[in-house]
Amino acid sequence: MSPDTWGVIPEIDVPVNLVLVVEDDPTAADHIRQALERHRVKVRVAKDGGQAQATFSMHKPDFVIVDLILPGETGFEICERFKLADPTVPVLVISEMDRPDSRELADRVGADGYLAKPIDPRELVNTVRQIADRLWRKTHGDKEAEETRIRFNCNCGKKFKVSPTHRGKTLTCPQCGEPLTIPKW
Repeated sequence: MSPDTWGVIPEIDVPVNLVLVVEDDPTAADHIRQALERHRVKVRVAKDGGQAQATFSMHKPDFVIVDLILPGETGFEICERFKLADPTVPVLVISEMDRPDSRELADRVGADGYLAKPIDPRELVNTVRQIADRLWRKTHGDKEAEETRIRFNCNCGKKFKVSPTHRGKTLTCPQCGEPLTIPKW
């Protein structure tokens, strides 16, 4: 990988200041670190699950990149543990194994993305940006939408919360079966 390869990689737009890279191959870890640091992202590297857990607890990364094949425990186990500890921290799985069952298991343990090695620096940075954007909107962007929702109750007591785009439309209460018109205000 030459520095020229990184010339036109877009900036990461959401708050990703610190990335934890869990990778036991020093060369692969260095390539990932260089790709991210060119975009002013700090990187901490852990070589196994123990180092990863200590770094995750002490430094609270904004993003985690984890290899699947590691000494001691797998990237699947690390991903699952981190997602249980904080589901808002995005986790990208990287691996030489590009099999459907590996991707499916990564998804089941909470991974937010999966890249097969060898990893192109542009693809890595774009994937980090896309995942971070998507999770940022999911955890922060919905708050704005939530505040604009129309709230109302049926006579039976059932509470509703709907998008403003449904103003004036009619729906049937699933609890009592009565037709309801969504307030226009």
